[in-house]
Amino acid sequence: MSFRLPPLPALRFFEAAGRLGSFKAAAAELNVTPSAVSHGIVGLEQALGTELFVRETRGLSLTAAGADYLTYVSEALSLIVIGTQRLPSRQSLRSIAVSCAPTFASRWLMPRLPDFIARWPKVTVTVDTSRRQVGFPVDQFDFAIRMSRAPAGGLGWMKLLGEQLVPVCSRSYRSSVLDAQGHIDLHRATLIHVTTTSEGWQAWLDAKGIDDIDVSSGIRLDTLELAFEAARLGLGVALGRRPMVDRDLENDSLIELDGEALAAETAYWLVSSENVDQRPDLRDFKRWLIAEAQAVRDAPSR
Repeated sequence: MSFRLPPLPALRFFEAAGRLGSFKAAAAELNVTPSAVSHGIVGLEQALGTELFVRETRGLSLTAAGADYLTYVSEALSLIVIGTQRLPSRQSLRSIAVSCAPTFASRWLMPRLPDFIARWPKVTVTVDTSRRQVGFPVDQFDFAIRMSRAPAGGLGWMKLLGEQLVPVCSRSYRSSVLDAQGHIDLHRATLIHVTTTSEGWQAWLDAKGIDDIDVSSGIRLDTLELAFEAARLGLGVALGRRPMVDRDLENDSLIELDGEALAAETAYWLVSSENVDQRPDLRDFKRWLIAEAQAVRDAPSR
């Protein structure tokens, strides 16, 4: 029995919008305009004869029919990706694709990659630092490294690294936050905030029992790397996150203001696609990554 399939582009629009809960986010992920996503889904709804989304002023949500259809579409697209990857001609061209935050990539992963490449010289590693959700395996990523308090979703999550929070600044800036007795006084400091982290100065101050510092003022930046650079330039005090800030502490471009580090509630988690164990190169990369993280955890504290 022959039947006509819905157009594949419309199904991709639907899958991305359903997964992300936004036409705009789906458009950004697929590198098209929100209008193209919206019109594509309207055409899909007309072809299917049913509404897939509830469009309201406060946001977008799937209808019951849309939620049910999304499970089938997601699985179908995943099977296409897996089948394509299994083709002999594709396997030889495939690289290991990793999605992670820019600071984690530059400060933790990249310095260690030469060791992996030396051990497995024929394996290519692709690192993507764009801020977007990753759909396995539709987006053709093998791993994602995410900051979270706990595992999320039904994928394979493994805790890689915890973080330690400690205020840091340049050695020259330290003198500006000393009181008459030579003690650190954060009331004198310009606080450097990172807008993309879930635990910031307020969490650190609360844990320390400090309730009279205004966290609404200061400098706000969107990456840890920029915050560390601002602190190196003497613009204020950043909330360092170890091990990401270890390099600056080791070369003395930043110093700790408070010697007692605070364990963060969030951690870096390794998220793996379902087909990791089916490919030797992916298994090797995962084991290597876990071993590198274990070495950091086992290293003596400063």
